Amino acid sequence: MASREEWKDLGRALRVCRGGFVSVGVFSLFINLLMLVPAIYMLQVYDRVLSTQSGETLLMLTLLVIFLFAVMGMLELVRSRVLVRIGNLLDTLLSERLYRAMFRRSLLVEGRQSSQPLDDLSTLRQFLSGNGLLAFFDAPWVPVYLGVLFLFHVWLGVFATIAGLVLLALALIGEKVTHSLLSAAQREHIKARELAASNLRNAEVLHAMGMLPGILGRWSRRHHHFLSEQSRANDRGEALSSVSRVLRLLAQSLILGLGAWLVLSAEMTPGMMIAGAILMGRALAPIDRLIGTWKGFVSARGAYGRLDELLTTTPAEEACMSLPSPRGDVSLEDVAAAPPGGQVPSLRAIRLGVKAGEHVGVVGPSAAGKSTLARVILGIWPPLSGTVRLDGADITRWNREELGPFIGYLPQDIELFEGTVAENIARFGDVDSDMVVAAARKAGVHDMVLAMPEGYDTVIGTGGGGLSGGQRQRIALARALYGAPVLVVLDEPNASLDDRGEHALRAAMVALKREGVTLFVISHRVSVLKGMDTLLVMRAGEVQMLGPREEVLAHLAGKSAHRTSVAQAARGRMMAVPGGHPGRGRGATGGQRDAADDQ
Repeated sequence: MASREEWKDLGRALRVCRGGFVSVGVFSLFINLLMLVPAIYMLQVYDRVLSTQSGETLLMLTLLVIFLFAVMGMLELVRSRVLVRIGNLLDTLLSERLYRAMFRRSLLVEGRQSSQPLDDLSTLRQFLSGNGLLAFFDAPWVPVYLGVLFLFHVWLGVFATIAGLVLLALALIGEKVTHSLLSAAQREHIKARELAASNLRNAEVLHAMGMLPGILGRWSRRHHHFLSEQSRANDRGEALSSVSRVLRLLAQSLILGLGAWLVLSAEMTPGMMIAGAILMGRALAPIDRLIGTWKGFVSARGAYGRLDELLTTTPAEEACMSLPSPRGDVSLEDVAAAPPGGQVPSLRAIRLGVKAGEHVGVVGPSAAGKSTLARVILGIWPPLSGTVRLDGADITRWNREELGPFIGYLPQDIELFEGTVAENIARFGDVDSDMVVAAARKAGVHDMVLAMPEGYDTVIGTGGGGLSGGQRQRIALARALYGAPVLVVLDEPNASLDDRGEHALRAAMVALKREGVTLFVISHRVSVLKGMDTLLVMRAGEVQMLGPREEVLAHLAGKSAHRTSVAQAARGRMMAVPGGHPGRGRGATGGQRDAADDQ
C-alpha cells in the first residue's frame, strides 16, 4: 500500500478523477435499477395481461418499457463517455510527469531505457475507459437482484446465490492460476520488445557483418518464451472461462426447471418463474463479465504497479529558487562518481577549480574517467560524494530549465532529433533565426547547412538519419554554441571531423576564448588543445597532472623521451646478449604507446 507521500503522482491523479468515478457509479445505480424492467415487464405480462386479456394494459406497459429502455440506453452512452473522459484526464495528468520520470531515470539508471511506461499508461487508460471496468461497477448490484429473487421465493434466491458463489470461486481460482504466468509473460514481452528495438537501431552493423541470424535467434528465444508463458496462462484462463459460461447457462436453464416445479406446487406464479430466470441471468452477468475481462484487469494491474514503482522511485525534481545568471566559475570538491547505478567509483577525490573564461583540456587513456568528469561537471550524473559547484552553488541546486541556456554540451555519442536543422540547433525551443545563424556561423557550419536541399529547414530523421557522422557532429557543435553559453563541454569534438571541420572547431574555440566562455575539451589528440590554458591529465579516475598547458606538455615530452631512451637501452642490451632474439627488443614501441596514452 502506497503511503500518502507516495500518492503525490499516480494516487493524486486518480483522486482527481474521483468525481468522474462517482458519476459513473451514480449512472450505474440507475442503469442497474432499470435492468429490473425486463423482469417486471415479463411478470406483468404473464400475471396481469394474460389473466385479464387487457390489450390497453399491454399497450401502456409496452410504451412505458420502451421509454425506460431509451432512458437506459442514454445513460449507458453517457456512462461510457464519462469513462473515456476519465481515461483522457488521467493521461493528461500523468503523461508529462511520466515523461519527466522516464527522462530522469535514464540519467540515474545505467542502460538504455525504453518507452514501456508510456505503453503502461496507455494500458491503464484503455482499461479505465473500456467495458472491463463496468463489471466492477455492476458487481455491487448483484445482491439487489438476489434479494428480489428471495422475494419471489426463497429457493430461487438460494439457487441463484449458490450459482453466483460457484462462478465467483472460479474467478478467484482463475486469478490464482494465471496471475504469475501473465506477469512473467508480460515481463518477457517487454524484454523482447526492448531487444528488437536495440537490434533495429544497429541494423547497419548487423547487416554488414552477417550478425542477423545470431541476433534473430536471441530475440526468437525470448519471444517464444513469452508466447509459451502467455499460451499457458490463456489455456488455463480459457478453460475456467468456458466452465464458467457453461455453468451460467446451465444455471439459467435449471432455474426455469426449479421455477416450473414451484409453479406446479402453486408456490409462485408463471410470471415469477420467467422473471426469476431473467433476474438470475442479470445477477450472474457481472461475474461472468469479470471472468471474461480478467486478463485485461491483470494487465492493467501490472501496468499500475510498474507506473507506481517508477513514479515512487523517481520523484519529481524539487523546484529550486532562481539564481542569478552564471558567470562560469567551476569547482569540484573531493568528487567521487560512478556511472548510474554503479558503486565502484570511476572518479576519485577530484579537486579542481576553474575560473570563468578559462579553457581546460582533459587528456588521458581510455577508461581514465574523462567522459564521467564531463557528465559530473554538467550535473548529468550525481556524484557519490563531494560537490560540484557552478559560481559557488551546488550544480544540483540550479533550476535546470533556467540553467540549460547557459550550458553547451557536445557529447561523445552524437544524437540529433527528428526535426529541422534549425530546430535542432535551437534546442527545440522558439527558433530565433538570427541566433540559429549566429550559432551556425560560430561553429563553421553555415555554408554546409545552406548547401543542404532545404537549408535550415532540412528535416533530419530520427537519430540524425541522412547525415554523415561529421555533419552530425558539426550541427551538434552549433547546438552547443547556441545562445550565450557561459560553460561549454566538448567531449571528443573532432572524432568525426575532416580537416575543414577541425579548422572550424579551432575557430569556434578561439571565439569562445574571446567571449570569456569557460571551456572543457576532452580529446585524445593534443593538436586540438593548442589554445588551452590548462591541461588536466587523468588516469584510472584520478588527476595525474594539472597545470599550465606548456608545462604539462613539456613534462609529458620529457617523460616520453625518458621512456624511449630506457626502452632503446634495454633493446641494445637484448641485442648484445648471446642468443638474444631481435624480435624481443620491442619495448620502445610499448613505451611510446604509454607516453601517447598519457597525452
